[in-house]
Amino acid sequence: MTTDCVVVWTTVGAEADWLSLVSALVDERLAACVNVLPEMDSVYRWKGRVERERERQLFIKTTADRVPALRERLHALHAYELPEFLVLPVSGGSDGYLAWVRVSATA
Repeated sequence: MTTDCVVVWTTVGAEADWLSLVSALVDERLAACVNVLPEMDSVYRWKGRVERERERQLFIKTTADRVPALRERLHALHAYELPEFLVLPVSGGSDGYLAWVRVSATA
């Protein structure tokens, strides 16, 4: 059973001001919660070259109807030319937690 809640994945540079970015998303009710993982190494192809960077993974919990506004705001705040933006549907979960996500990410 798919719910109306989603998790959005993105990355930021390890040295980026991630706290300002995630605080804005939560303050503006585009996200109920953002988990910021420790630094990791990312290896990827960009503009014909293999790159290696230190990054942090962000897991953003929100509702499907907030995704368009979240995408627009994230792209406005993000330092990357093309930030990762993957939307994963939430299949099930505790009723109480999902209700909290809905209330917390409501404009």
